[in-house]
Amino acid sequence: MRIIMLGTSAAMPNPDRHDSGILISVSNEHYLFDCGHGATNQIVAANVNPAAVGHVFLSHLHYDHIADFPYFMITTWMADRQTSPIVIGPTGTADFVDSLMSPQTGAYRKDIEARIQYPQRQANVQALNADIREMKPGVIFEDKFVRVSACYVEHIPREISPCFGLRLDSADGKSVVFSGDTAPCDRLIELAQGADLLIHECTFPQSAIDFRSKAGIGTWAHTSPTELGKIAVSSNVKSLIATHFGNFDSNRPVVRELMSKHMPVELMGPHLMEEMVSDIRKNWSGELRMAHDLMRVDL
Repeated sequence: MRIIMLGTSAAMPNPDRHDSGILISVSNEHYLFDCGHGATNQIVAANVNPAAVGHVFLSHLHYDHIADFPYFMITTWMADRQTSPIVIGPTGTADFVDSLMSPQTGAYRKDIEARIQYPQRQANVQALNADIREMKPGVIFEDKFVRVSACYVEHIPREISPCFGLRLDSADGKSVVFSGDTAPCDRLIELAQGADLLIHECTFPQSAIDFRSKAGIGTWAHTSPTELGKIAVSSNVKSLIATHFGNFDSNRPVVRELMSKHMPVELMGPHLMEEMVSDIRKNWSGELRMAHDLMRVDL
């Protein structure tokens, strides 16, 4: 199993990090977890043809986890994908895809109408007709290479849109769990039990969380570094990757300006990544990686 972190950022634009995306490859099959901005380009950067990615799993419908989806769909159609991709996401995924890709009413209908004039694009138009499956907790997908399971996590109110954590188990006994976005969640700890690798969000360092709390900015929807260390211990996982960073480590002036409502600019910088590591290490002594774009892990 090969895991490539396509994007490791949270929401706001940052030229140094793309938004959420993870490519998991097993026996020459490719499974995409989230499709945030830049995911398709990053798949190419990882030396994989996007048209070879046949399965897309969306943890939830926040824009930083789904914004690249129409680009992925049209790009792979143009790259001669011959099959319909399987797209699995929460309730609302079908409406999301239809609002973009419907040839009658979708946002990209004029692009599709123009390109479909060419016989080559008519020949593989099925590539635009995603096999959409809206998930519930439990096993959500299985083929001869992998089994993917899901659980509810705690990010935004479920009546607005359910959010999921995902676990992929390969036929050769390897396992990886992705938290999606979540506050500490017992269901995710249960899902992650004994996994080879836990990829878990850790959006802000404690100093930013403290500022956001005083400023009245929501803090409950994510996991702090100290909490993440406890989660890794309770999950009995072998290795941990922290990801989905809120651009707190950037020295870029415009990124710092964009993030100024989340924490004082003068506190920002690469040293905060060291603070985050230190806080995770208060409880977790096992293997730890702080994610960066195109990080590769082999299991």
